Amino acid sequence: SMPSEMLLKIFSYLDAVSLLSVGCVNKLFYHLANDNGIWLKIYSSCFPPKRTISKKNSEQTETVSLGCAPLHDRKPGYWKKEYIFKQIAAVKTRVMRLVKPVDPYTGLPCKSKEAVKACNLSWIIVLKDKTGREHVVEKANVSFKDTSVTILWCSTNWPCLDILSTLKVFGVTPLLPDQSRAPSKNGPRRRSLIAEYHLANLTESSVAVGADKLVQLFSLNPGLLVGLWKEKNEIAFVMASLHYHKLLERSTLGSATVQYALPPNKPVLDDIDPEYGLHDYSLHLDMHGRRCTYLCGTFKSLFCRKGDIADGYLRLTVVSLKDNTKHLPLIGTLGLSWETDVFKGNVKDCYIMDVTLLDENGKPFWCFSAPVYMELSSKASSLYDYMGHIYTTHYADSEGKVCVELVWLEETKEYFIVNLVLYLSIQKVNNWYGTNY
Repeated sequence: SMPSEMLLKIFSYLDAVSLLSVGCVNKLFYHLANDNGIWLKIYSSCFPPKRTISKKNSEQTETVSLGCAPLHDRKPGYWKKEYIFKQIAAVKTRVMRLVKPVDPYTGLPCKSKEAVKACNLSWIIVLKDKTGREHVVEKANVSFKDTSVTILWCSTNWPCLDILSTLKVFGVTPLLPDQSRAPSKNGPRRRSLIAEYHLANLTESSVAVGADKLVQLFSLNPGLLVGLWKEKNEIAFVMASLHYHKLLERSTLGSATVQYALPPNKPVLDDIDPEYGLHDYSLHLDMHGRRCTYLCGTFKSLFCRKGDIADGYLRLTVVSLKDNTKHLPLIGTLGLSWETDVFKGNVKDCYIMDVTLLDENGKPFWCFSAPVYMELSSKASSLYDYMGHIYTTHYADSEGKVCVELVWLEETKEYFIVNLVLYLSIQKVNNWYGTNY
């Protein structure tokens, strides 16, 4: 029953985020919260609209304020939209400035972490049950590495696994980022769908990657790890590994229902080099357990001979069994740490592998971050320098495969990588270079 004029007066004291929120209450509030007079005041305070008019026959100029621009000539909500678009453009400009410098070793932006913080980007998961009801989990623990970010979601009130159908990972950004304060969970936000996973028959359709006394870990491609309590077979935590390559685009440019589609590579034509697309690759490899790093290194000048193309794959040998000068030790004992509000633990013999493969022009060719595990091999070590148990790690997706062979040295209590080979899909290579192998 309060008069609209009085409501407008009250609304005029609200900031932009509060004004957008109050506009969601009902139709009347939405109409009043679109008032051009209120929004022009907000717009002018952030972006003082000035224009310069040059006088004839004079070198002097006069600055005229647009604060008194005609309001009745604009549709309701015009200045609200102008304010939102200008704020989004300002954030994009700031982020683009941060991601422009590129690390020569990884081929990725040097300041990805700063860019994530500049746009107040966060991540949530949405669990949908078989009735269509959604359960949102926002509480997350984020850790940054050289080429990836790992997000761990903990909750004391997970829905029962048996009733869940899908899990979605979203990037979330506030509609109006404010660098001076943390984004409000009740303020207007945008969701960008990063990945969707089906949870029906989770323990049968996913890959088991390890267990400790409390939890079992199951991996879903791409880059998702679900921890289940052993006794109850219910969710304990969810962990996602997101590679920096196109992370900001995937987390901000998609919609709430459609994932962002990466643009295709534009091949550089080269009719001179007969080995074009087969040499001068660079690999940046990071093996870590969320916070601790076991191996971080760059391998350059990788190549493939025509005889190494077989079974639909192109083979790149990074570390060879025959060349013990390139065998690499790992720092520490491999394991993946996890924690919840009550418990924490470490699952041995599994870790997160970050792979960044660059082509001969230094462009990211194949990138992923995913949980992997080690299996004890049945064969014994045939290497004279390394007498111990052999372990293997395998990863595969639609673009390629990674095969790692390690030897455990009991005397020094450390792992050595004695064999590391990448297999690239020929179809991926052909599409990338616009050629045919």
